[in-house]
Formats: sequence, C-alpha cells, structure tokens
Amino acid sequence: MKKLSALIALVFASASIAVFAQATPATPAKPAEPVAKTGAPTKPATPAAPATPAAKADTAKSDMAMKDEKKEKKAKKKLAKKMDKKSDAPKAAAHKADAPKTDTPKKS
Repeated sequence: MKKLSALIALVFASASIAVFAQATPATPAKPAEPVAKTGAPTKPATPAAPATPAAKADTAKSDMAMKDEKKEKKAKKKLAKKMDKKSDAPKAAAHKADAPKTDTPKKS
C-alpha cells in the first residue's frame, strides 16, 4: 500500500513540475491592431424610436362593435324562442284536442 501511495505522489509531483517548468515565450504576444479604414465612412446607428401606446380609439370602436354584436345575437335568440313558443302552442293545443276526454266520476 505504501508503494501505491508513493507512486501516486510521484505522478502528481512530476505533473505539477512539468506544468510550472514550462518555458516562457521570449516576447509577449502583440495586441490586436485595429482594422484600417477603407471606403466610405460608417454611419452612426439611428437612435431608437420611443414606444408609442396602442390607439385607444380603435379598441373603443371594437368594444362597441362587440357589444352591438352581442345585443344582436341576444335579440335573435329571443325572437327564435318566441317563434318556437308560437309554433309549439298550436301543436300543444292540437295534441290536447286529440287526447280522449274521460269525465267519468271516480268511485270512492
């Protein structure tokens, strides 16, 4: 076990020596040079336009239009119900007329 520990210590020691003992470059790296200007000069960016709020008149119109549509739908439904009731009334009366009447008194 002692030999294994010594071997591992030797490997780490040699690796760290190899890392720190690297040769340094003779001259430091040169910084990047700016690109030479050629052609037409660049235009500055256009400033951002301020945000505009949504048009409230359009939404008001659409709200009114939606309310009108709802009213029209309700009116159509009421009219349809009235028409159904009117058409059902003669049917119910005819159905009652077809039913045989039994007016026999009950015996108690």
